[in-house]
Amino acid sequence: MTRLVDLSRTLDPGKRDLMPESYRALESVVAPKIHYLAPDGEGRDRMTAIFDCPPEHLPGGEGWGEDWLTEMNTHCGTHVDAPLHSGRLIEGKPARTISDIALEELYRPGMVLDVRPWVRPGEAIAIEALEQAIEATGRDVEAGDALLLRTGQERYDISQPEFFTYPGMSGDGTRFLTSLGATVLGTDALAWDRPFPVMVAAYQESRDPKEIWDGHFAIADKEAFIIQQLDNLAALPLTGFHVGFFPLKLPRTSASPCRVVAFLDS
Repeated sequence: MTRLVDLSRTLDPGKRDLMPESYRALESVVAPKIHYLAPDGEGRDRMTAIFDCPPEHLPGGEGWGEDWLTEMNTHCGTHVDAPLHSGRLIEGKPARTISDIALEELYRPGMVLDVRPWVRPGEAIAIEALEQAIEATGRDVEAGDALLLRTGQERYDISQPEFFTYPGMSGDGTRFLTSLGATVLGTDALAWDRPFPVMVAAYQESRDPKEIWDGHFAIADKEAFIIQQLDNLAALPLTGFHVGFFPLKLPRTSASPCRVVAFLDS
């Protein structure tokens, strides 16, 4: 018997209203706006218009339920970043998009790297922390593995400032994981890199280009798929499971919202 564990966040439009003003530009990556058309309201009106019929000709005087999604980014909620998100050239070749990725590439053996004992809010996750988290799983990283970072962000809701001061990945840390053979890199944080205000401040102080979104840009050196805004990693063992990242079938996009499901043998 296989047990399924949902690792995806609910795309709740109510979360948009909880975001601090300084992050409002990112509303579309948290949740879409949803307009609900109820069977006894606009859903009914849509059906009577289409069929040119009175409401009493519908069962119980009701039509269908329908919902309209608007202001939804392809990087909305729990999502897969295709290599194109990190630039046009990956490993010197044209970057792949969501529609170029085979579903089998997004169903992989999984490992949870629990880095909580070593991370600090807003700072890059050290390679030493990644090494210790890998050692704690009891096995080496194998080619094609999906590595899921548990940073402790499940403690916070989007209404709390701590939600936006997550530990993030550096370019060096990302290259370390891909050098081990991992092809899927996930995090329970809002984003893979350090928080944007942290990166901006570091760049403005040093004018060092390596401070700019270095975790994502590292994918240009070795291809991998980045998954952000994971949830419920506490429900998983450190290893011994498969995980599937099932994106919407969108053409030529740099990302897609996805349903992430772990498969555990009971």
